[in-house]
Amino acid sequence: MAQDQDIDVSVIVPCYNTEAFLDQALTTCEKNDSCRLEIIAVNDGSTDGSLAIMREHEARDPRVRVIDKENSGYGANMNRGIREARGTYIGILEPDDYLRPHMFDTLFEAAERHGMPDMVKSPYIRVWMPTTPQERLYNCAYYHRIKPVDEPFTLKDCPRLIRHHPSIWSAIYRKGFLQDNDITFMEVPGAGWVDNPFLIQTCVLAKSIVYIDEPFYCYREDLPGSSSVLRKAGLAFERWGNMADLVEKYGVTDRGILESLYIIGFRYAGGAIGDFGLDEPQIHEWVTQMFRRMDPNIVAGIAALSGSFKHTYFELTGYPAVKFSDLPYIGNLVNEFFYSWRINGPGFAFSRLGLFARRRAAEKGLAKPTSTHSASI
Repeated sequence: MAQDQDIDVSVIVPCYNTEAFLDQALTTCEKNDSCRLEIIAVNDGSTDGSLAIMREHEARDPRVRVIDKENSGYGANMNRGIREARGTYIGILEPDDYLRPHMFDTLFEAAERHGMPDMVKSPYIRVWMPTTPQERLYNCAYYHRIKPVDEPFTLKDCPRLIRHHPSIWSAIYRKGFLQDNDITFMEVPGAGWVDNPFLIQTCVLAKSIVYIDEPFYCYREDLPGSSSVLRKAGLAFERWGNMADLVEKYGVTDRGILESLYIIGFRYAGGAIGDFGLDEPQIHEWVTQMFRRMDPNIVAGIAALSGSFKHTYFELTGYPAVKFSDLPYIGNLVNEFFYSWRINGPGFAFSRLGLFARRRAAEKGLAKPTSTHSASI
């Protein structure tokens, strides 16, 4: 569908059985009033009350448009929404998350100020232990850390953008940029972690990125009903391979970008080793295959990796060991502690110290971590 000059941002809301949170998601998205907004709710064959909620919003807000289709998975849902979008920019809202007011107003205003770049990115809020009495709101791991010298910039200037959770929804993307580069979502059953390859495609290929260091998007972490741990591990390694394929396809040689990609891989490996151990044949195979795609000289220089994890890397790959010191890792832990204290408070910072200790023990094969989603790498 051709772009409509009267619409600035088309927000795609891919929906499948999300009635518990959908009304809040759509209501908070509607709280944008300076940019010309289109909200496309794509119903992927929901069997609960999701479609009725979408229709209610469509009836009372002319900016909301519902697409009702048979179930085909997250990637196909997103691609359908993008094809139907009429806006200059594309935004994404997961139906179990919510927004602070004026997210798309602010991001589009930034786009206008900077000559309509390929992407405008922002940090997000982590909703930790959602829907429980222990629910807390924390800033994400790159808040206050993306500091380009100039704007717009490219990924080489701030490779940390891809190092952490693939928060593709805390940004807007120029639709023409997506079309010109044939950027689409992988179409696989279910959700399938297809946000990971999309993250690499957009961030690597973008020739102009603008960053606004103000969080609007509120991301609910670890909701009930997610896939099994082993399935998650398999998807993690598969999608990391997809990301590595894209980096090779695009001829990326920048050390900072490759280091960020490797850190993602080590985070996945750490989670799998902690849950199953390297004695599990499938985990051993997945980790080894992934490690062999990494440059040993870059791995040896990553400050966010412990010496024990680097030794595991060289043992599994059989690559000649490269000399390294553990001092940068210790310095990184200190920096992470004070960064966490500064952005999320002392309680969060001290909880991460315990997590680091459990993770270090897991890497040495002494214990299993109780959680890996907050690890420094």
